[in-house]
Amino acid sequence: MHEINHKVIERAILVAARTRFISREVVDEHLSELEELARTAGAEVVFKFTQDRNNFDSAYYIGKGKAQEIADLVEDHGIDLIIFDDDLAPVQTRNLETIIKRKIVDRSGLILDIFASHAKTRTSRTQVELAQCQYMLPRLTRAWTHFSKQLGGIGTKGPGETQIETDRRLIRDRISYLKKKLEEIESDRQIQTKGRKDFVKATLVGYTNAGKSTLFNLLSGADALAEDKLFATLDSTTRTFSLKKNVEILLSDTVGFIRKLPHNLVASFKSTLSEVREADIILHIIDMSHPFYEDHISVVTQTLNELGCKDKPVLKVFNKVDTIKDLTKIEFVLNAYESAICVSAMKGFNITALKSRIEGFIENNFVIESFELDTQNSYLIQRAKTFADAIEEKYIDDKVMVTFKVKRGSLEKLTTLLRK
Repeated sequence: MHEINHKVIERAILVAARTRFISREVVDEHLSELEELARTAGAEVVFKFTQDRNNFDSAYYIGKGKAQEIADLVEDHGIDLIIFDDDLAPVQTRNLETIIKRKIVDRSGLILDIFASHAKTRTSRTQVELAQCQYMLPRLTRAWTHFSKQLGGIGTKGPGETQIETDRRLIRDRISYLKKKLEEIESDRQIQTKGRKDFVKATLVGYTNAGKSTLFNLLSGADALAEDKLFATLDSTTRTFSLKKNVEILLSDTVGFIRKLPHNLVASFKSTLSEVREADIILHIIDMSHPFYEDHISVVTQTLNELGCKDKPVLKVFNKVDTIKDLTKIEFVLNAYESAICVSAMKGFNITALKSRIEGFIENNFVIESFELDTQNSYLIQRAKTFADAIEEKYIDDKVMVTFKVKRGSLEKLTTLLRK
């Protein structure tokens, strides 16, 4: 990935199209989120446009007339780039650039740019670059003749392009290399996490800026970055924390989700999001103060389904309850969502109750079982430890009494192994 070291504030116009199937309220919310994304990327939003249409224009997304209207504005107001709320087809981007003669960035390109700026570790940088290459491959044009380090600015951090005929081959080669690199990283990760099987694993997920990292720090005593901005966390962080009855929890914080998250980005981040797939329980953190929190819930649920976590137990944790003045909203949430709990990670409100809920989950989904073995069969204990937690071992004469904490679904497997 190529990044610009100097900070340049670019002036931007945001553009969205509203069809008859989408309410103005929803489009306005999407544009507000796009504005927050643009500011996170370092742009100054000067204008916001909404074009009402029956359908998206296949050639210009918003229609040629509106594109020309935007083109007339850019010179007078010193506009550097135009950001569209939806993904643009390559032909739409080319047509818009021809009329407007400014840099055109769509929502996926903007999100990828933010991820490129925030990626710090080898894993996240590799994942982001792979997603950028896959995004860029069908969008190569002859208009771009040098790598992005020479262009600079929002929407251009990343692999860029040289002459179009050679670039496709170069980018395909780069994609193959990055995929192999991610496979190696995943293999290393599996070795590093091999010893975590004895722990109950909980993972925090949620819409970006829902307060996951703040709650993570509160529960685990960690100091993970927790900022009031989009995608403050890219790399997953894992820490342990203790509940009552000497129960150790392995808690992981993950990258936040967002609507219209680029598919390539989700695919690239699957190794980072493996903590979600391997979790015993998922804590879905929701910013209940947000007016579109129900939409956020749907986005996160859909993303979890894409990751193959449809059947995972999920505890919905409604955060920022301290900002809610209307008590009927709290009552509605508790009635509408089964087993929901309201907390304030910032104020530490109701955290004890949250821990009790997690303890209740463990009690309902794990069992304690003891087995007596001949010492000559004690080698079976090590095999059992690959999927159960040996919490006590007592040797008496030629016998060993072992007590395991095991998931209910693995109890039959454990019994078959130790009592055969």
